[in-house]
Amino acid sequence: MPFLIAILGVLGAAALWYYRMKAMNDAAREVADVVGRVQGNIRRKKLRKQAALSPLTAIDDPVVAAATLITSIVSENGPVLPQREAVIREVISGIADKKKADEAVIYAKWAASQIDDTTLVIDKLAPFLRERLDPNEREDLLRMLNRVAQGGGQTVKVADQRMLRLRQKLGFEVN
Repeated sequence: MPFLIAILGVLGAAALWYYRMKAMNDAAREVADVVGRVQGNIRRKKLRKQAALSPLTAIDDPVVAAATLITSIVSENGPVLPQREAVIREVISGIADKKKADEAVIYAKWAASQIDDTTLVIDKLAPFLRERLDPNEREDLLRMLNRVAQGGGQTVKVADQRMLRLRQKLGFEVN
């Protein structure tokens, strides 16, 4: 009889440890699933951010960069109407031939519609333009932006913080 009780005790202990190991295995699996989901979310967020930037990362021409920057800033408060688009074309035609200006404006409208955050556009394109333009050309860019904001029917008020950030990113001294 004591032998039978000892065997039942060993079986009971084995069943208890089996249950505890199974519970620990399930807990470890749940932790691994949560970690996997978090890593997946981080990867997806990174990919979404890259996809959001992709219209900007494809820009390798200062004319297209200037058109995109101007279009993005003036379209911040609403869509670019045909009158304002004509002013953008006119301004860009002053620095490029007609065909290149048309291509730049078309790309700029598309890129501006893809990216909601104007600050992101400024942060990405202004350093690109700073490297490729001399100080006089950078001043011309700011004048072009003001001309587009003033033209096209009703005046668009470019936020002071946007202009300040743009001037700073273009390498001008900011008070």
